[in-house]
Amino acid sequence: MDHIEKFLKAISDKNRIRIIKLLENNPMCVCELAAILETTQPNVSKHLKKLKNIGIIGSEQNGFWTNYFLIQQDNLNLKIILNNISNFLKNDKVIKEDLKKYLKIDRKDICRK
Repeated sequence: MDHIEKFLKAISDKNRIRIIKLLENNPMCVCELAAILETTQPNVSKHLKKLKNIGIIGSEQNGFWTNYFLIQQDNLNLKIILNNISNFLKNDKVIKEDLKKYLKIDRKDICRK
């Protein structure tokens, strides 16, 4: 039960839910997520750290960028929760706008070296 509680607390923030939805499409770096969410990179990093600590996302270095991605859940209950959230938000206005922004951005243009 403790793990489920921590999991639910980790996803109880609007921006963390938006990050999860964005990472369903492709791995992304902090600067891409910050641009889409229209917030700062340190703010996105804090959200990513919480999601990473609970085991929802992972990261890997790819040259200049650290890419964040969703981890496939082994725990059936957590997998069901994430799937339900994903299905529930398919037609959400904010999520649709985030996906439109995602399709328009190029990390080479927005990320500082």
